[in-house]
Amino acid sequence: MSDAAWHTRIRCGNEVGAGFLVSARQVLTCAHVVADDGTSPVSVSFPNRADLGEVTATVAVHGGWRGGGTDPGDLAVLELEREVPLTPAVFAPPGAERGVPAPELVAYGFPRGYDEGTLALYRAVPGPLIAGEWVQLEAVSGHGQPLAGGFSGAAVTLADGSVVGMITAVAGGREVRAGRMLPTEVMARHWSGLGELVPTPGHGTDDLRALYSLVRRAERTGPRCDPDRLYVDAVGPFGPPLPDGGFASLASAAAYVQWEVPEPEAVTRFAGRLRELLDGPAPRPSVWSPVVVEIEHSGAGADQVTVEVSACRDGRRHPVGTRRLPRSGVRAYVQERIDEAVARLEPGAEELLAFVLPREWLNEPVADWECGADDPTPLGCAYPLVVADRSRQRSGRLRHQLRKKWQKLDTGPGAAVHRVECAVRERPPGLRKRLWDAGAELVGFAVPPTAARQHFEVGLNVPVPVLLWPRTGCPAPGHDGPCPGSAFLDELTASLAGVAPAELPQHVQSLRMAADAADEPDRHWARDVQLLWDDPRCFPETAASLHSPVA
Repeated sequence: MSDAAWHTRIRCGNEVGAGFLVSARQVLTCAHVVADDGTSPVSVSFPNRADLGEVTATVAVHGGWRGGGTDPGDLAVLELEREVPLTPAVFAPPGAERGVPAPELVAYGFPRGYDEGTLALYRAVPGPLIAGEWVQLEAVSGHGQPLAGGFSGAAVTLADGSVVGMITAVAGGREVRAGRMLPTEVMARHWSGLGELVPTPGHGTDDLRALYSLVRRAERTGPRCDPDRLYVDAVGPFGPPLPDGGFASLASAAAYVQWEVPEPEAVTRFAGRLRELLDGPAPRPSVWSPVVVEIEHSGAGADQVTVEVSACRDGRRHPVGTRRLPRSGVRAYVQERIDEAVARLEPGAEELLAFVLPREWLNEPVADWECGADDPTPLGCAYPLVVADRSRQRSGRLRHQLRKKWQKLDTGPGAAVHRVECAVRERPPGLRKRLWDAGAELVGFAVPPTAARQHFEVGLNVPVPVLLWPRTGCPAPGHDGPCPGSAFLDELTASLAGVAPAELPQHVQSLRMAADAADEPDRHWARDVQLLWDDPRCFPETAASLHSPVA
C-alpha cells in the first residue's frame, strides 16, 4: 500500500476526509467531505508523496447528495489546479468485493491523530445493496482500526490495490465496527466519467469510451433525452424491467445498462439510439429484396442437383421454378428464370441476387455467368450478387447469432477486415478463437476455399456475417515470389474502409464493373472477388428440403 501514491488526504474547512486520484487532475471523494466548498478552500495532499505539497482543488461534479445521512449521491469529483505526476487508481471489476470467501478489504483514512493516514481492514456483508445504494462493511476483527471520522471518501481496495468502492458512512464510536461504501457501479450512476474506467465483462474499452462520450455530450449540449425511454429501447421487451422510480440522469441509465443488463448488445443499442438523438437518424441500410437461386444435391446421383429460383416479397419466398438437373444444365436454367423472379419483386425494390449453394459450390464463378443468350453482361455486373452457404442457412445456432451481429452492424461504421493470409500458420482452432475473441464481422481470405479448406470451414462455422476471397490466386501456401493473395487483401482492406456491411453487395458490384471495364480485366485485383454475405433478415426460410415431397 505504501506504493499507492494515489491515496489523498482532503481538507475543507473543519472537515478532513480521504479521496483517491482517478486521472492526472481528478480526485474522487464524498460530497459531505467538501460540503463547505462554497465558503472554505479545498486542499488535497498525497501522504505517500509529501514532495507534491498541498494542491488546491474545486468541486467539478456533485453526485446529488442533499445533506442528509441517508441521501444518495454522496460523491464529488474534485479538479486539481494542476496535474500531478502520479499513476491513478486502478479499478477491479464490479462485484469483486463479494467473492466466496469474502475477500479482506482495505481502506486508507485519516482519523484524528493520523495525519499521515492509517489502514482499516473490513469485509463486505453478503446480501443486497442497502436502499439500492450501499454495501455494508463489517470489521475483520474486533481489535483493528474502526472506520472513524477521516475515512469518508477513502478508496476500498482488494489486497492487490484495485478499487472496489468508496467509504461514505463511518461508525459513531470505537465500539461500532461497521460502515458503508458506494460500490463502483453505484458511483458510476452519479458520475458518468467513471463508467469507462471500470473493467466490465462483455464490453470493450472503446465501446465504453464511445458510450460515455455521448452521455457527456448530451449532458453538455444535447437535446433533452429521456433516460427511461432510452433504457427501454436498449433492453427491448424481454430485458430487465425499468427500476422503480426510473433514472435521474442519462449517466445513471448508461451505468445501469453497462452493469445490470446481461446482454452486451444493450450498450451498443443504447449508444446508437443516443447518437441518433444527437446527430439525427443514421442512414439506414438498404432493404434488399432478394432473388434467391438455391441449389441442393438431389439425391438422384452425384451429378444431379435440384435448383429453385424464387422471389422474396412480403417476408416469403415465391418460387418461379424448381427443376432437377445435371450440373451442366444449371446455368442455362438460372438464366431463363432470373428475369421472371425479378419481375415479381415489389415495384421499386432494391434487388439482390443471392446464390444459396452447397459448400463445395461456394467458389463457383456465378458472378461471371452471362445474363442470357442475348445479353452477355455478367450477372455480377447486372446485379448486386452474393453467395451464401446452404448449411449455414439450416443452422438455428448460426441464424440466431448472425441476427445479433447484424443488429450491432446496423448502428456502427464499416467493419474491419480480419485477414487470413496465404501462408497462414495458425491451426484452425486458433483461427476460431481469434475470430470469436475479436467478434469478427468481416473476414478476408487470401486464397480460395480449395487452398485452405479447414480454415475456410472455420470462417463458415463461426457467426461471421461477411467473407470475401479471390476465386483464383495462390493455389497453396508456401509459394515463391510476391503473394497475389496478400496483394488482394491489401486492396480489399483499402477499398472497404468506411463501407457499411449492409452496402457491401452494391459496393462489390461496382468493383466488378470496374474490373470488367479495365483495359486488362484479368489483371484487375477485383476481377474474381467472391462475396459471401449472410443477413438472415433478408432470407425467408424454406419449409423443407428442395427434393422433399413436402417441398
